Amino acid sequence: MTTYAVTGATGALGGLAVDALIDRGVAPADIVAVVRNTAKAQSLQSAGVTVRVADYTDPAALQTALTGVDRLLLVSSSEVGQRLPQHRNVIDAAVTAGVGLIAYTSLLRADSTPLALREEHLGTEKALAASGIPTVLLRNGWYWENFLSGAQAALESGVLYGAGGDGKIAGAARADYAGAAAAALVTATGGEVYELAGSEHLDYAAIAAAITEATGTAVAYQNLTEADYAAALEKSGIPAQFAGFLAGTDTGITQGALDSESTALQTLLGRPSTPLVEVLRTALA
Repeated sequence: MTTYAVTGATGALGGLAVDALIDRGVAPADIVAVVRNTAKAQSLQSAGVTVRVADYTDPAALQTALTGVDRLLLVSSSEVGQRLPQHRNVIDAAVTAGVGLIAYTSLLRADSTPLALREEHLGTEKALAASGIPTVLLRNGWYWENFLSGAQAALESGVLYGAGGDGKIAGAARADYAGAAAAALVTATGGEVYELAGSEHLDYAAIAAAITEATGTAVAYQNLTEADYAAALEKSGIPAQFAGFLAGTDTGITQGALDSESTALQTLLGRPSTPLVEVLRTALA
């Protein structure tokens, strides 16, 4: 039997990927959940999933956790700025442990995107190529869930702020990307590059309209310059560096960084991606 492993398995994407593997018929006993904290993995253990403890910063623990694993889903670290060395630790451990295939959750068009997130993802893709392990690149687009905090604030003020102009976002639900990752992990042979983007192509005005439709509360979009948007985010309590990152991402939206006509996500899922309105209704109910 094939043994599958998922890193970050108690995180939002990793946990959904484990669920998606089980939904695809993989036996829980054939899944290894690599986690940092077993206290957060009780539901996984109860489902019959093998839980192994390893942090991205602990090469020895990673090697132990990946022993006997055939196919690995490397969920990108949440620690922006530390991702590349952490991912290299996982890749090196996978090489030593004899893992047969790695699927990595990268960024939409990581080799050409203007987004600042590019560097760590592209560096990881290069490290994977140098490892000699067959690799699958899951270049994820934007999660619709990324707009939930902004939606909450917009419901209070009646205004959704941003600096994305009329740039389109081909987003999808986090569970959609997890489902695609599970499908690729089970079926891919290595060498595949999936540009994963949702079925909808929405600008900020359409996102504001979706918030209105999902909640019944009128929300309008107000476009700001990148500098003004960063200042507004900082004024709302967001640290300056992260506020600048978010505002810069919106500038990338105006350049098409989060839009794509690729249908790879839908092909892997066997269905259209989840509409934003549905994501909002579920989360904001």
